[in-house]
Amino acid sequence: MGGRVLVLNATFEPINVCSVRRAVVLLLKEKAELIERGLWELHSESSTLARPVVIRLVSYVHVPRDTHRRKITRRAIFARDGWTCQYCGSRTSLTVDHVIPRSKGGTSSWDNIVASCAPCNRRKGDMLPRQAGMHPRHQPRTPRAEIFIHVASPTIPAAWRQYLPTAA
Repeated sequence: MGGRVLVLNATFEPINVCSVRRAVVLLLKEKAELIERGLWELHSESSTLARPVVIRLVSYVHVPRDTHRRKITRRAIFARDGWTCQYCGSRTSLTVDHVIPRSKGGTSSWDNIVASCAPCNRRKGDMLPRQAGMHPRHQPRTPRAEIFIHVASPTIPAAWRQYLPTAA
C-alpha cells in the first residue's frame, strides 16, 4: 500500500499529503471522499477499493496559517526556491546559504536563507551580497502553505496538478 495521496480540505484547498493506508482509513470511515483514483485497485478478502490518488475531507478542517512558525528545513528551502541555486541557477550540489551571514547579524529565518549550490556558497563565503557581488535571483520570503505539499512529495503526480496553485 505504498504511495502518497493528496488530501484536500472540504473547500478543495490542498492541505496535506498522506499514505494510501491513511487515505483508505479516512474513506472507510466516511471522513473523506474519493476525488481521483489510480489505475489499479486495492483488494481485501471481502472487498475491492479504487486506489486513492486525491481525496477530499467531508468536513472543513481549520488549518492554521502560521507558516512563519513552521520549522525551516533544507527540503523546505529547496522546494520554496524551486530546487535551484538562487545565485547561478544550478540544480546540483545544493546547500543552504544565509544571505546576510550569521556572523554579520543575519538570522536563520525564511527571509534570510536561500538554496545555493556548493560552489556559489563557497565563493560568497562570509561576505554580504554587495561585497561578494552575488544577489539572490528572488528575494527570500516565507513560503505559502502549499510548499509543504512539495516538501512531502517532491515529484508531483499529474493528477494532483489541477488542485495545486501553479506558483507554489
